[in-house]
Amino acid sequence: MPTLIEHLSRSRTALLAELAVDVGDARVLNAIARVPRDRFVPPELRLHAYENRPLPIGYGQTISQPLIVAVMTAALDLRGDENVLEVGTGSGYQAALLSRLAAHVVTVERVPELARQAGRTLAELGYDNVEVHVAGETLGWPEGAPYDAIIVTAGAPRVPHELVEQMRIGGRMSVPVGSRDLQELVQVVRSPEGPVIINLGPCRFVPLVGPGAWSSGSLG
Repeated sequence: MPTLIEHLSRSRTALLAELAVDVGDARVLNAIARVPRDRFVPPELRLHAYENRPLPIGYGQTISQPLIVAVMTAALDLRGDENVLEVGTGSGYQAALLSRLAAHVVTVERVPELARQAGRTLAELGYDNVEVHVAGETLGWPEGAPYDAIIVTAGAPRVPHELVEQMRIGGRMSVPVGSRDLQELVQVVRSPEGPVIINLGPCRFVPLVGPGAWSSGSLG
């Protein structure tokens, strides 16, 4: 019977082969190969860390399906020198991937306990170009703007103009937009004339809660 380490290694190799069928960005695939997803899931779920599906991380939140993570990250078209914002830190896994693909990452999380845990994990693993903040009164983190890229890891009712305003001209955003239960993943490019929106396919995320998104009271 394989050890846990052997199982995780084989599972990660199989996952990367699966992702490579749909994702052609070699930098993104390399980051996924190097970031240990098993360190960002609850201990009791480590055995399943490299399965291509979302996993619960507590507080009603999940670590996203690896395929969706890869597609959203590839849509940012990162080259290595960018200032990136993540809205919805969750486990910290997406921020860890971004830290390998960009110069600086700011990530915000509305659940303080998740923000603290993600900050600890990122620090333990040496991702020192990531700032973790508890979400404030404004969607995103205007103090760190302008951003070259923004990724939103929760479903919004619309493309948040508050986040578009925090991007540079030419900046790119990946965001799920739609109802609370089903969304369309879109790439938003900020042009001088306004946002250009490209649909990337259906997806399902937990709702984005806060100013400019869903109110906590509307979630039932």
